[in-house]
Amino acid sequence: MIPINVSLSYYKRKDIQEEIIANSEDREVVAKFNESFGKRPDILRHESDILELAKQGATSFHASEELWRNPLQLDTSFRKYELDNLRIGWDLVLDIDCGIFEYSKIAADLVVKALKFHSIKSVSCKFSGNRGFHIGVPFEAFPEKVSNEEVRKLFPDAPRKIALYLREMIKRELVQRILELDGLNAILQKTGKKESDIVKYKNNRKILDSEPFLNIDTLLISSRHLYRMPYSLHEKSGLASAPLNPEKVLLFRKEFAIPKNVRISRHRFLERNDVYKDEAKQLLTEAFDFHAKEDVKVLSRNEREFQAPEKALPEELFPPCINIILGGLEDGKKRALFILLNYFTSIGWDYGSIEKRLREWNPKNKEPLREVYLLTQLRYHKQSRKKILPPNCPGRVGNMPLTNQHNYYTDLGICKPDNFCLKIKNPAQYSTKKAWMMGRGKKAEKLVKFK
Repeated sequence: MIPINVSLSYYKRKDIQEEIIANSEDREVVAKFNESFGKRPDILRHESDILELAKQGATSFHASEELWRNPLQLDTSFRKYELDNLRIGWDLVLDIDCGIFEYSKIAADLVVKALKFHSIKSVSCKFSGNRGFHIGVPFEAFPEKVSNEEVRKLFPDAPRKIALYLREMIKRELVQRILELDGLNAILQKTGKKESDIVKYKNNRKILDSEPFLNIDTLLISSRHLYRMPYSLHEKSGLASAPLNPEKVLLFRKEFAIPKNVRISRHRFLERNDVYKDEAKQLLTEAFDFHAKEDVKVLSRNEREFQAPEKALPEELFPPCINIILGGLEDGKKRALFILLNYFTSIGWDYGSIEKRLREWNPKNKEPLREVYLLTQLRYHKQSRKKILPPNCPGRVGNMPLTNQHNYYTDLGICKPDNFCLKIKNPAQYSTKKAWMMGRGKKAEKLVKFK
């Protein structure tokens, strides 16, 4: 909780008001009143709006990563194409969060270096206000199109792919730098993790896995997601989300963000002046190429021909993820179609039944796939004559999926495991194993083999 006298004293500063207004252009902006957010959609028009909201009890201000033609026209009922039409762009905002502040600084420093490595000059950085950092690249740095698609429409897919690509790129150096700062015992003590949680074995060697305690968050990169605006206070820490020189992250101290100590940085977060056209094109291209290669790896791991069950398994045996897909999706429908085609053939469905079920499914999506696309994919799958398993499920800790793991089901937000999911590695195995247990096809589990 931030006392109102503290927030009022801070937000009445003209220099703070100017910086918040500068960051609010073309964005949806929402005030937070300690634990609850204000109305949506909303915007900030004038510097006086900030002080007026502070008088009403506002403690922080949050802005959209997406840039809108008119933010006030936003509506929760909008379909994807309506959001795409209203969106004029998006900024890349990478959220680095860790309970150990020194580790967050190392990760932020490496991300900045990775962006610079890709010849991006307009990199900006700010302290999140609590435990981590936000790294930003303005939309003007990206090309207008990639693979004949308008980049402004590639939200949240493009920034999410960039985040995952950068996470993979810095992973090895991050682990090495953390181990140079602290030994394994100190890391275990600071993070409160068990050795089995963060240590893997490869060729009889211990390998530290930093993801369970430090991550570049990708789940928060979603439509209409908000980030804490620069110079906005943080309710838990009472500190300001202060911008800083991205090349001096390692020198940053939280004392700089105490409200009375805050000074306006000459390094403005998401500064749009002096951005070089297409300077982030290499980053975007390599991120997409990286994911294309990863998808090939996923397919190669699962492209094992097998004999499907003799009789088609009924819908009552479907796993939660498939049922969620069949209920209709807002985004990710092409990937979902890929999953469904391989899943249905894996459980013995013929193509006539598959087409009928897909035609029933498609209208349930907020923005249905074009029928010609759906039928083309079905025909291509049929002509390939290969029965390929759907992608494997993510790994798990207890009964929870590892949501920081790049995986079809977690990326689509459909991995909602039930107790039976703990026993399986693949949606098709969920159905065949259940069928075997229920005596519906004792050969099913033997016919579909998994690693």
